[in-house]
Amino acid sequence: MSDDSTTADSRTPAGRERVALDARQRGLDIEIVERPAADSLESAAALLGVQPSDIVKSLVVKRHDGDYLFALIPGDRQISWSKLRALVGVNKLSLPSPEAALEATGYERGTITPLGSSTALPVFADERMTGRRVALGAGEHGYSLFADADPLLASLTATVADISDPLKPRA
Repeated sequence: MSDDSTTADSRTPAGRERVALDARQRGLDIEIVERPAADSLESAAALLGVQPSDIVKSLVVKRHDGDYLFALIPGDRQISWSKLRALVGVNKLSLPSPEAALEATGYERGTITPLGSSTALPVFADERMTGRRVALGAGEHGYSLFADADPLLASLTATVADISDPLKPRA
């Protein structure tokens, strides 16, 4: 591996390299593509040639005890806190600060993916992901990864359930 594949502040591989290595170790077939920045879900979907529902948000969620988990939510939906709390069996969940999410995963917001996360966290995925080819963060800004959801979720030992609600229209 060349020196330019490591981050300037550590000796760990850069985000997309960690993603690719983890995918290989799991036997997953993924594709990492470079993409320009987008200002909305719809423009991101258009740039990637997919529907907004095919873009999956990888959210880091903090449990009340300080532990974290991943929630994978289709782009055209939002996390259902009540459904996720019931599934996890806790009374309180929240989104951590960007700094805490980075510390928990090794990825900045907007690049987060369970693949290559610096900490192995339990994964909870919305059932609407199954049977699709999806796009997720690839560990670095300016890149997305494509994967078939079913083998991805199986390799992550994800709990698959209804954990989302339709997005509320913006006022």
